[in-house]
Amino acid sequence: MLSLTNKRILLGITGGIAAYKCAELTRLLIKAGAEVRVAMTKAATEFITPLTMQALSGQRVHLDLLDIDAEAAMGHIELARWADLVLIAPATADFIARISHGQANDILSTMVLATSAKIAVAPAMNQAMWADDSTTTNLNTLVDRGYHIFGPAEGEQACGDVGPGRMLEPAQLVELSSSLFESGLLAGKNIVITGGPTREAIDPVRYISNHSSGKMAYALAAEAVAAGAKVTLISGPVNLATPDSVHRIDVVSAAQMLDATLEHMSDCDVFIGVAAVADYRPAEVEVQKIKKSDEQMQITLIKNPDIISEVAKLERKPFVVGFAAETNDIVSNGKDKLTRKNLDMLFANNATETFNSDSISVTALTKTSESELSAGNKNVVARNMLQLIATALGAS
Repeated sequence: MLSLTNKRILLGITGGIAAYKCAELTRLLIKAGAEVRVAMTKAATEFITPLTMQALSGQRVHLDLLDIDAEAAMGHIELARWADLVLIAPATADFIARISHGQANDILSTMVLATSAKIAVAPAMNQAMWADDSTTTNLNTLVDRGYHIFGPAEGEQACGDVGPGRMLEPAQLVELSSSLFESGLLAGKNIVITGGPTREAIDPVRYISNHSSGKMAYALAAEAVAAGAKVTLISGPVNLATPDSVHRIDVVSAAQMLDATLEHMSDCDVFIGVAAVADYRPAEVEVQKIKKSDEQMQITLIKNPDIISEVAKLERKPFVVGFAAETNDIVSNGKDKLTRKNLDMLFANNATETFNSDSISVTALTKTSESELSAGNKNVVARNMLQLIATALGAS
């Protein structure tokens, strides 16, 4: 399966008739998991409108090197740094000549000169121009610099000639772009992770909650992205930065976390429930702050929904991974939770040793196996957890 999950692609469109194919190319790149931004030369806008490319990419199209508004949003240098791949399609003979000589006289050629990303060029020109010695020399210069040349194809051309010079089809360009990146353990997988605590309101200023820094969930999210997955992180209140390329949804209560989770189950391959969800919530939430009066105060609590159990009961359930933060009988309690909630895998740990810590030691449990994961930094342990999950997915 083609996967460009989490890859950032800057699509550079130059002024050739094949520019019309960039609408389909953008759609297929996004379908393969990439985030796409578009830069166009002035000539390119004569063949396909910036509005079309903006609608398909969902991002503002970059047209002018001296556009003050565009530079304020994401300047051309920042955009050049943002990209994992600069894909120039179609690449006309003129544009190839200009970048082979290091020119930077429009926004696209400037980005090419400024980027440290991989650069791929998809030539598109008349067969006679393709056969010219100057074009060959210019392309050889680009190859020597490490550029990737995609195509061209042979066939009938817009001018009526037949021969080499046609831009490759969009599906071929997506396949070649994907081949430039290593596939991770979880390439193309959609993973939903819950993390952090939930807070159950008593009144406008007080709540019931659990200890949780969210560090384990955030480490798993970051490492899952590095393994090629598309990650949605549903997070309770924490003081942590969102990992790169992770889609984060902030919630407060268990009910909100359940709703957000179920909304993202239709295309979920793996669900990892790390959140420290409050088991109970107040039966009634006071509208005003409760004043201190009597020596005692009674609050009636009712049971919260069990998020991971609800996921495990779905007709089309994903691979479900749970966590058991225990204070005693860690493995036996973990096994009980694994069986009782119909989970595919569970990681059990000593809760008191890991609160707000950067390291963790866990026991990995499935219905047929038990293994210790060496204590270490949460990111390292997260990597080992994801390895076990990937192995289990491959065997299922």
